Amino acid sequence: MKFQFWSIGKNNETYVDEGIKGFTKRIGNYYPAEWKIIAPPKNAGVMSAEELKLKEGELILQALKKEDYLILLDERGKMLSSEGLAAVLQQRANESTKQIVFLIGGAFGVSEEVMQRADFKWSLSALVFPHQLVRLMLSEQIYRACTINRNEKYHHV
Repeated sequence: MKFQFWSIGKNNETYVDEGIKGFTKRIGNYYPAEWKIIAPPKNAGVMSAEELKLKEGELILQALKKEDYLILLDERGKMLSSEGLAAVLQQRANESTKQIVFLIGGAFGVSEEVMQRADFKWSLSALVFPHQLVRLMLSEQIYRACTINRNEKYHHV
Protein backbone atom coordinates (compact mmCIF):
# COMPACT_ATOMS: atom_id res chain seq x y z
CA MET A 1 0.00 0.00 0.00
CA LYS A 2 1.14 3.54 -0.73
CA PHE A 3 0.08 6.85 0.84
CA GLN A 4 -0.38 10.02 -1.18
CA PHE A 5 -1.01 13.26 0.67
CA TRP A 6 -2.63 15.90 -1.55
CA SER A 7 -3.28 19.47 -0.56
CA ILE A 8 -4.51 22.42 -2.54
CA GLY A 9 -2.65 25.63 -1.79
CA LYS A 10 0.80 27.05 -1.60
CA ASN A 11 3.98 25.28 -0.60
CA ASN A 12 4.73 24.73 3.07
CA GLU A 13 6.14 27.52 5.18
CA THR A 14 9.48 26.69 6.74
CA TYR A 15 7.99 26.55 10.23
CA VAL A 16 5.90 23.47 9.31
CA ASP A 17 7.93 22.01 6.45
CA GLU A 18 10.55 20.36 8.65
CA GLY A 19 7.90 18.59 10.73
CA ILE A 20 5.98 17.40 7.69
CA LYS A 21 9.14 16.06 6.07
CA GLY A 22 10.16 14.36 9.32
CA PHE A 23 6.86 12.54 9.82
CA THR A 24 6.61 11.65 6.13
CA LYS A 25 10.06 10.09 6.31
CA ARG A 26 9.00 8.11 9.39
CA ILE A 27 5.83 6.93 7.61
CA GLY A 28 8.16 5.65 4.89
CA ASN A 29 9.37 2.99 7.33
CA TYR A 30 5.89 1.44 7.03
CA TYR A 31 4.52 2.49 3.64
CA PRO A 32 5.81 4.56 0.73
CA ALA A 33 4.47 8.10 1.19
CA GLU A 34 4.68 11.35 -0.71
CA TRP A 35 3.14 14.79 -0.85
CA LYS A 36 1.55 16.52 -3.80
CA ILE A 37 0.82 20.21 -3.36
CA ILE A 38 -1.73 21.23 -5.98
CA ALA A 39 -1.48 24.87 -6.97
CA PRO A 40 -4.78 26.74 -7.07
CA PRO A 41 -6.08 27.43 -10.59
CA LYS A 42 -4.91 30.58 -12.36
CA ASN A 43 -7.16 33.56 -11.70
CA ALA A 44 -8.35 31.97 -8.45
CA GLY A 45 -8.56 35.42 -6.88
CA VAL A 46 -11.32 36.54 -9.25
CA MET A 47 -13.38 33.32 -9.10
CA SER A 48 -16.38 32.80 -6.88
CA ALA A 49 -16.02 30.16 -4.17
CA GLU A 50 -18.21 27.78 -6.20
CA GLU A 51 -16.21 28.31 -9.41
CA LEU A 52 -12.99 27.74 -7.52
CA LYS A 53 -14.25 24.50 -5.98
CA LEU A 54 -15.33 23.26 -9.41
CA LYS A 55 -11.94 24.05 -11.01
CA GLU A 56 -10.02 22.49 -8.11
CA GLY A 57 -12.35 19.49 -8.28
CA GLU A 58 -11.54 18.98 -11.95
CA LEU A 59 -7.81 18.96 -11.15
CA ILE A 60 -8.32 16.44 -8.35
CA LEU A 61 -10.59 14.10 -10.30
CA GLN A 62 -8.22 14.11 -13.29
CA ALA A 63 -5.29 13.14 -11.07
CA LEU A 64 -7.09 10.34 -9.20
CA LYS A 65 -6.90 6.80 -10.45
CA LYS A 66 -10.03 4.68 -10.48
CA GLU A 67 -8.58 2.28 -7.90
CA ASP A 68 -7.35 5.00 -5.50
CA TYR A 69 -9.01 4.98 -2.10
CA LEU A 70 -9.81 8.63 -1.39
CA ILE A 71 -9.92 9.84 2.20
CA LEU A 72 -11.20 13.40 2.22
CA LEU A 73 -10.39 15.59 5.20
CA ASP A 74 -13.60 17.50 5.81
CA GLU A 75 -14.98 19.23 8.88
CA ARG A 76 -18.27 17.31 8.43
CA GLY A 77 -16.51 13.95 8.20
CA LYS A 78 -16.31 11.25 10.82
CA MET A 79 -14.12 11.97 13.83
CA LEU A 80 -11.78 9.16 14.77
CA SER A 81 -9.53 8.42 17.69
CA SER A 82 -5.93 7.58 16.85
CA GLU A 83 -6.78 3.93 17.37
CA GLY A 84 -9.80 4.31 15.09
CA LEU A 85 -7.60 5.76 12.35
CA ALA A 86 -5.16 2.90 12.82
CA ALA A 87 -8.06 0.46 12.35
CA VAL A 88 -9.13 2.20 9.12
CA LEU A 89 -5.59 1.92 7.74
CA GLN A 90 -5.28 -1.70 8.82
CA GLN A 91 -8.59 -2.52 7.13
CA ARG A 92 -7.35 -0.93 3.89
CA ALA A 93 -4.13 -2.97 4.12
CA ASN A 94 -6.11 -6.15 4.81
CA GLU A 95 -8.22 -5.47 1.70
CA SER A 96 -5.06 -4.96 -0.38
CA THR A 97 -5.72 -1.32 -1.20
CA LYS A 98 -2.92 -0.21 -3.52
CA GLN A 99 -3.02 3.50 -2.77
CA ILE A 100 -4.72 5.76 -0.27
CA VAL A 101 -5.00 9.42 -1.22
CA PHE A 102 -5.53 11.77 1.73
CA LEU A 103 -6.98 15.01 0.37
CA ILE A 104 -6.96 18.42 2.03
CA GLY A 105 -9.27 20.55 -0.12
CA GLY A 106 -9.00 24.21 -0.95
CA ALA A 107 -9.94 27.22 1.16
CA PHE A 108 -13.66 26.77 0.38
CA GLY A 109 -13.71 22.97 0.59
CA VAL A 110 -14.23 20.64 -2.36
CA SER A 111 -16.76 20.31 -5.14
CA GLU A 112 -19.77 18.04 -4.80
CA GLU A 113 -18.18 15.70 -7.38
CA VAL A 114 -15.10 15.25 -5.21
CA MET A 115 -17.30 14.83 -2.14
CA GLN A 116 -19.19 12.04 -3.93
CA ARG A 117 -15.95 10.39 -5.11
CA ALA A 118 -14.54 10.22 -1.57
CA ASP A 119 -14.49 6.72 -0.11
CA PHE A 120 -14.21 8.05 3.44
CA LYS A 121 -14.69 11.53 4.92
CA TRP A 122 -12.58 12.23 7.99
CA SER A 123 -12.66 15.19 10.35
CA LEU A 124 -9.57 15.95 12.39
CA SER A 125 -11.54 18.27 14.66
CA ALA A 126 -14.60 20.49 14.93
CA LEU A 127 -12.10 23.36 14.97
CA VAL A 128 -10.83 25.00 11.79
CA PHE A 129 -7.05 25.01 11.28
CA PRO A 130 -4.76 26.62 8.71
CA HIS A 131 -4.10 24.20 5.85
CA GLN A 132 -0.40 24.03 6.59
CA LEU A 133 -1.01 22.94 10.17
CA VAL A 134 -3.50 20.35 8.91
CA ARG A 135 -0.72 18.94 6.74
CA LEU A 136 1.53 18.63 9.79
CA MET A 137 -1.22 17.08 11.95
CA LEU A 138 -2.18 14.67 9.16
CA SER A 139 1.37 13.43 8.73
CA GLU A 140 1.81 13.02 12.50
CA GLN A 141 -1.48 11.14 12.90
CA ILE A 142 -0.74 8.77 10.02
CA TYR A 143 2.66 8.05 11.55
CA ARG A 144 0.97 7.50 14.93
CA ALA A 145 -1.54 5.10 13.35
CA CYS A 146 1.29 3.13 11.75
CA THR A 147 3.03 2.76 15.13
CA ILE A 148 -0.24 1.69 16.77
CA ASN A 149 -0.71 -1.03 14.15
CA ARG A 150 2.83 -2.27 14.82
CA ASN A 151 2.35 -2.07 18.60
CA GLU A 152 5.29 0.32 18.92
CA LYS A 153 5.91 2.74 21.79
CA TYR A 154 5.24 6.10 20.07
CA HIS A 155 1.55 6.12 21.02
CA HIS A 156 1.02 6.12 24.78
CA VAL A 157 -2.40 5.31 26.16
